[in-house]
Amino acid sequence: MKGSVVLLILLLAAAFLVLGAEGVPKMTMVTPDNGKSGDTMKVDGEYLDKQHVAEVYITDGTTDWKVQIVKQAATQIEFKIPANVKPGRFFLMVLTTGPDPKLIEEPVRVTIEGEAPRPS
Repeated sequence: MKGSVVLLILLLAAAFLVLGAEGVPKMTMVTPDNGKSGDTMKVDGEYLDKQHVAEVYITDGTTDWKVQIVKQAATQIEFKIPANVKPGRFFLMVLTTGPDPKLIEEPVRVTIEGEAPRPS
């Protein structure tokens, strides 16, 4: 009897964790994974529509650069790299919607390249 009560509690806890995670934006892949200021990138994932994601940022953990969202759907966001981002390797971060918005750093990374040298 005691074992079945513990099992029931564990199952309920697991159900709450699963239900609580539903609707949380998750980015899984960026194409291309590198680019320059002004380039367009696409990120695939889940719950990326306007109901779940208000804004997208490129971040180095200290400085955040807001990107311009060009297209947005449930499984993909297309965005432009801002002009003022320095070259380097960065994470993407989303600002969620709703009454208690959260910034979530995503597990995908992008490389921002510097401008190509101009021929002399």
